[in-house]
Amino acid sequence: MAKIKYYYDTETCRYERVKPSVQDIIINTFGFLFICVIFGVIFAFAYVNLFPSQKELRLKTENEELLYYYNSLNEELANVQAVLGTLQERDDEIYRVIFEADPIPGEIRLAGTGGSRKYRDLMEKRLSREEMIVKVFQKIDVLKRQMYIQTKSYDEIVDLVESKKEMLRCIPAIQPISNENLKRLASGFGMRLHPIHKVRRMHNGVDFSAPKGTPVYSTGDGVIITVQLSNSGYGNMVEVDHGFGYITRYAHLSELEARKGQKVKRGQVIGLVGSTGLSVANHLHYEVIYNERHVNPVNYFHNELTSAQYEKLLEIANQENQSLGY
Repeated sequence: MAKIKYYYDTETCRYERVKPSVQDIIINTFGFLFICVIFGVIFAFAYVNLFPSQKELRLKTENEELLYYYNSLNEELANVQAVLGTLQERDDEIYRVIFEADPIPGEIRLAGTGGSRKYRDLMEKRLSREEMIVKVFQKIDVLKRQMYIQTKSYDEIVDLVESKKEMLRCIPAIQPISNENLKRLASGFGMRLHPIHKVRRMHNGVDFSAPKGTPVYSTGDGVIITVQLSNSGYGNMVEVDHGFGYITRYAHLSELEARKGQKVKRGQVIGLVGSTGLSVANHLHYEVIYNERHVNPVNYFHNELTSAQYEKLLEIANQENQSLGY
């Protein structure tokens, strides 16, 4: 109950009761109501936070569980991406290098997913924590795309393995005649003295001295593309197309053991040593042609030689002397 207030009236010489004005009453009322609202808000906020309802407790627990699983999923995605990154690195730096294949371009590896329209439905549904959900979906889509690209790369490597096996069978890799003691290599690749004209000329192959009738072997799998009988130039000659840009030539043969179009295997006899054509002695003139360019045949005698034997053969081939035929 409000206290009654009095004031002393000097005119009447007595105490008069104070009567509040309407304005004072209104101000006091609004002030009281304002204070009540402030305290009400404070008490309501405190109550809600200190005494949450069962529904709020359940939603809070669910949110905490969702956040936990979201973080766990993110960690798993990061681990998978790390493993995939290692596979991609090994793919580019090891496997594709071994098989001489170009690495997959980085922009393809990044595997774009086509913008954010794909996730517009999720955003329109106003799902709880929709941004977090969209980010997870984006990561999963990118990961799926990268894994698909990686599987296609491995498919390509499998094909390269098969092709490599065939290439290793076909590339010239042995000496064309038996030369265990390494004494039959008579003249090497490079500038040599011409046996007839006695001037230095480019010798596009190597010469192996051997008795007439010594077997001549194909140095790799391939197909006979040339069988020539002649008394000039290379004389009786056989050419083998090994594929992959390689052709080998066997010249000055006494007899031919092959026909045009015939498939041959490495080590198969295709002719016999002789001295036909432009030749001064029984020998085999052997050439390796790679992508239409003559290369040093000695570099392809690696299958049957040790390192020491190869070094010795290379030393013999580098001696500048007279060739036995052209």
